[in-house]
Order: sequence, then C-alpha cells, then structure tokens
Amino acid sequence: MKLEGIFVPNVTPFDRDGEIEREALMGLTEFWVGAGVSGLVVNASTGEGPMLSREEKAGLIELVRERLDRRAMVIAGTGAISTRETIELTRDARDLGAEAVLVTTPFFYRPSDEELFQHYASLVASVDMPVILYNVPKFTGYSISPRVVERIAYECSGLVGIKDSSNNPGTIAEIVRLVGDKISVLAGAADVALPTLSMGGKGAILAVANAIPETCVALYRAAKRGNLEEAGRFQLRVSHVNNVLVREHSQVAAVKLALNLMEQPAGVTRRPLMPLPESEELEVHDALKAMGLL
Repeated sequence: MKLEGIFVPNVTPFDRDGEIEREALMGLTEFWVGAGVSGLVVNASTGEGPMLSREEKAGLIELVRERLDRRAMVIAGTGAISTRETIELTRDARDLGAEAVLVTTPFFYRPSDEELFQHYASLVASVDMPVILYNVPKFTGYSISPRVVERIAYECSGLVGIKDSSNNPGTIAEIVRLVGDKISVLAGAADVALPTLSMGGKGAILAVANAIPETCVALYRAAKRGNLEEAGRFQLRVSHVNNVLVREHSQVAAVKLALNLMEQPAGVTRRPLMPLPESEELEVHDALKAMGLL
C-alpha cells in the first residue's frame, strides 16, 4: 500500500440536535479533495469518533467512500478500548470499503508492552486489513515504545503505517530508524510535519488540515521536491494556524468554527463538547483574518 501525503482526520458535522449533517460532510469532502489531499480519515478523534455509535461510524464510512469515488483514500478510525470491539469495528470498515484503518492504542486501562503487541497481533490475525497504528499520548495518557512499534511492524504483516502524535522529534526519529523501511511513518502533530518528512517520514495526518488543506499539501510537496526553504515557510504557517486551532483552544470546536467562518459549513460539536466562548471565537476570527484566511 502506498501510504504517503497529507490525510485529513475529518470533522463530523452535527446539527443543534446532535444529528449528523450529511450534506455538509459531502460539501467538506469536496473542499478537502479539491486541495489535493491523499485521503480522509473518518471517525478519528477530530471527527468525534469516540462519541459516535457503531451504526453512525458505518454510515459515515459509506458516505465518504461513495462521495470520494476513489479520488482519494478512505481510512477509518476503528480503535477501541477492547481488542474485541476493535476487531468488530475493523471488520465493519473492511466490509464497507475502507482501504485502511487507524487504530489508537487502547486507552482507559494502561496496557503493558506485551498487551499492546498482542492487541495488534490479534487484530491483524483476525481481519485482513491494512492497519495504521495511532500513538496519541494526549488522549491515551501514555506513548507506545518505538521498540514495541518495531516488534509489531516486523511480526505483524498487516501493519502498514504509524501516525505518531507524540510531537517528539526524538521519538519520531527512533521510529523512522527502526521501521522506516518497513512501514510509513506519518506525523500526527502539525509542528513536526516537516521534521518527520525530512527524517524519512511519508506524510502526515493533521487536524489542522481540515481548515488549511492546501497549505499542508504545499508543505508536503515542497519537502518531497527537496525545497526545504519553501517547505519551511509553509511549516511556519501550518504551525501558526495549529497554535490557534489546536493548541490554544478546544480542538474540535475551534476547527469547526474556522471552517464555518471560511464558509465551509461544519456544524457544531456533539455534547459534552461545546462551542468556544464568544471571547475565544473572536480570537480565532481575528487570527484567521490576520493570516488572510477570511
């Protein structure tokens, strides 16, 4: 599998009653594909995946797959606390036509290294589906060891990539050193997109790409051409927008607000997540306007 480029962990638009706005998602899909992204990651954390039912997740995979019509890759977030549920969700994704799955390391209970290995080994043994391991310490409370990633990559043939959201260049460097010739290493934090690419990573899955997909794609393409000075300018812009939308404010609410302000309807968040307070909305508006996005 050719897993490279910029991928959008797409938001899920909801109306005021918490119902999915399908038309809005179809419009957003065109916005992202038109910017040249390599694919969408449905039901991920930025898409409020943990708050979606199994039926809703299936419906979103089907909707995005049909809308994309092979113009870009469809990846489905299927990570869950238990191995059993992860397998069930991954089978759903496979049956609905997703091309790969993004699987968060189990959360709530902190697994041992052996338990982590067995979790992914059981998944790839149970479902014939390309798997992307998702390391996201800010949501799970821990970071998977690069050595465990190495073991999974070399002993589980279904693993095709890792999204690392540790935001730690040292961790990413070690992962690339250990498995970069075996699987695709993808940045999961915007601030390390260019460092990851420069060290041999293949791309990035970025929340901020929801709002500025063209800039993220431009960063990737400049890096691939070897023009690090140009790529660096794009990295500065990506990091600045990321600070506003992801680091300084509630991520999902801020990303959706940015899209709405840019006349790309993204709906509202699902409770318990709430819209930003008015003062923070003004901060996002002013920052986007200063950057020429409005």
